[in-house]
Amino acid sequence: MSSQQLDKYIEEVKSEFNQIPDDRRAVLKQLTAFVQTSIQDKGKADLILICTHNSRRSHLSQVWAQVAAFHFGINNVCTYSGGTEATAMYHMAAHALEKAGLEIKMLSEGKNPVYSIKYHHNEPAIIGFSKTYDDSFNVQSGFAAVMTCSHADANCPFIPTASKRISLPFEDPKDYDGTPQQEEKYDERCKDIAREMLFVFSNVKS
Repeated sequence: MSSQQLDKYIEEVKSEFNQIPDDRRAVLKQLTAFVQTSIQDKGKADLILICTHNSRRSHLSQVWAQVAAFHFGINNVCTYSGGTEATAMYHMAAHALEKAGLEIKMLSEGKNPVYSIKYHHNEPAIIGFSKTYDDSFNVQSGFAAVMTCSHADANCPFIPTASKRISLPFEDPKDYDGTPQQEEKYDERCKDIAREMLFVFSNVKS
């Protein structure tokens, strides 16, 4: 893990908040409000970032939400990810995070590998693998369900154990798998998600 590289990446992303359109800001402020209220009322905030296969966007969103909370000193935030079905965390998502400065280690191989994702030497690693949003690994109630893809948003319209549901779809980098633009598009989506998650937590009052 390169802390200097990650710090530089974060500062660059923060300088791009002006790129976030007003309609996206309005949705992001819903997530800010949930975190703020949940911490005030319960002393913690739990988020599950959800996309259909829990393979790309939901993992990127989980990681950057956790990094953003830590960066802005917002304690007692726990982030999780899940899908409407389990597949595998795609290796290019892990690669994009590694290029941003996070330490990525594969803990197990196979059809659904498990990754350790480390963002600070004093903080526990995020454990990344594909699972359904209601998997026992995840928090089971009182969370905000953040839908990071339009397919999951449409096909999972109601999550009864969630306290809040927020639709925040990102473009799917999977569309570029196996093309010359693949790495560029994963890096681009990683940065888009980092920018918006950092914006969310920059507005939470600690």
